[in-house]
Amino acid sequence: LQVTVAGVAVKPGLALGSWAAFSGSDASASVMGDIVLLESEVNLVISKLRASGIEITALHNHLLNETPHVLYIHYLGHGSAAELAKSFRAALAVSKTPLGAPAAPAPAPASPPAFVKTIEDTLGRKGQLNGGVLAFGIPRAEAITEDGMTLSGAQGAAESINFQETSSGKVATAGDFMLKAEEVNPVISALEEHNIQVTALHSHMLTEEPRLFFMHFWATGSAESVAQGIKAALSHVATK
Repeated sequence: LQVTVAGVAVKPGLALGSWAAFSGSDASASVMGDIVLLESEVNLVISKLRASGIEITALHNHLLNETPHVLYIHYLGHGSAAELAKSFRAALAVSKTPLGAPAAPAPAPASPPAFVKTIEDTLGRKGQLNGGVLAFGIPRAEAITEDGMTLSGAQGAAESINFQETSSGKVATAGDFMLKAEEVNPVISALEEHNIQVTALHSHMLTEEPRLFFMHFWATGSAESVAQGIKAALSHVATK
């Protein structure tokens, strides 16, 4: 997908990555994640997932005013690892998601772009730079369970915050905060005070403990100003 938001070409790692996180054993595994789709693909994919017994846990937007419009299906499945993987691939196959081997990544720069240090210093954390996107997965302080299994950060149990440089030399940020009810409005206020837009507020799961809400966001600006806004929001979240 070639998606733009307010003139910014969104890199896959910023907000467009379909993913599947597996846990358990070969014989008894769980998979959860989300799939990024055009509107015309949504019900085709839902039908494929349900035909395999995979549960749909959410369907919604993550962005605002993007072109083309994209939606996100969240799902959860249990069974043998091989069968779950086949079912996931079959669902992707009825979308335009490319299933061939990925293109070779561009060579990493000799030194990270300047925005990386600015953001890491402001947040006081190290991120992962991949494909031009600086990503942070910040786990919550408490354990999160879904369907009785304890989730890892790779399974979506983390504050997911991403940054990319834009063609104008600014930085775009997107991702989601994973919040308990009492954290929702303090985080909204912190984001608004720093000109970061809230683009969605909703659930991703069905039986999670504790009850959680996912708040998606978008902003462009200088690396320092954008990072300061994210830092202010994180100050209202119980993280490790």
